[in-house]
Amino acid sequence: MSGTSADGVDGALLWTDGVTVKAFGPTKYIPYPASLKRSLIQAYGKRPDPEGESLAQEILHYHLNCINVLLKETSQKVDLIGFHGQTIFHTPPETYQIGDGKALAAEIGIPVVDQFRLNDLAHGGQGAPFVPVFHQALAQDLPKPLVILNIGGVANVTWIGEKENDLLGFDVGPGNGLIDDLIQAHTGFPWDEGGAIAQKGIIHEKFLEKWLQHPFFDQPPPKSLDRQTFHTCLADIKDISFEDGVATLTAFTAAAVQKALEHFPEPPSLWLVAGGGAHNDTLLSLLRKYIKTEVKKASEIGWNGDALEAQAFAFLAVRSFKGLPLSFPGTTGVRSACTGGRLSFPYQKTNTEN
Repeated sequence: MSGTSADGVDGALLWTDGVTVKAFGPTKYIPYPASLKRSLIQAYGKRPDPEGESLAQEILHYHLNCINVLLKETSQKVDLIGFHGQTIFHTPPETYQIGDGKALAAEIGIPVVDQFRLNDLAHGGQGAPFVPVFHQALAQDLPKPLVILNIGGVANVTWIGEKENDLLGFDVGPGNGLIDDLIQAHTGFPWDEGGAIAQKGIIHEKFLEKWLQHPFFDQPPPKSLDRQTFHTCLADIKDISFEDGVATLTAFTAAAVQKALEHFPEPPSLWLVAGGGAHNDTLLSLLRKYIKTEVKKASEIGWNGDALEAQAFAFLAVRSFKGLPLSFPGTTGVRSACTGGRLSFPYQKTNTEN
């Protein structure tokens, strides 16, 4: 999995039948070099063009590296690979994930499932989010209602109720993306480590009030975002101090999460936070302030919050292989529960092929 933060590739080994998770294997994170991250961010919000082929090849290289490391760390036979690719454009009904599953299968010699989102879009869905069914499988024994909040480049939630069909998922607003972009532009560092910079700044409430007027927040779920949807916010804060800018953007992420409460069928008693945002202590403090409910890191209950989405796409690959639904009316807005994914088998190269 390579998410909208564009910081690298997360890989995970998972033992699953696509319904329950039998066991977790090792995980691996391969960071992208700064030059690749810059190229990806420049490509965001744009449809792929021929020049993007070299970017896709570079993405494939890092995924291959991650998979090979994981294969060396297990003595078990790996049956299937789920390959999400790198989302560079997501404005339903269009979405583009660069990275070729067929090429990956040919290189690695293992069947690959990719292009998870296209069938959902073709049947009226938003094409996101796709992890709720995995969250539901993990949370079988946890008290409900429960919310899992994943904070990557974009933040999304999964609300899980008592019944099997009590499943709601949607993007809630900017995650780390705006914060990371501001940090990198001013310092060259990739993120606000622990929220230390935000902690030093002052939150400018007038900007929060303006940004929360965006029509996205009143739109009922299911709904999804492109990473660049709120990018104009960076222009709004150009005349305030750097620390105040980071603090205000961090508060915006938390306030956007608070807005999600309006769309839940029932208030949750617990929030579990995963993704890069779970490492931002200032953001977690603001979340507790805004939503006034118990907030825990997913790692506190034994989940690997950094590998959760990689594990999800391993799970989804098996579901795809078995023809089980990946998306649902309550998660993507698709008309009925929908399968998806493209299965590619490896092939043997002939002597005439390079």
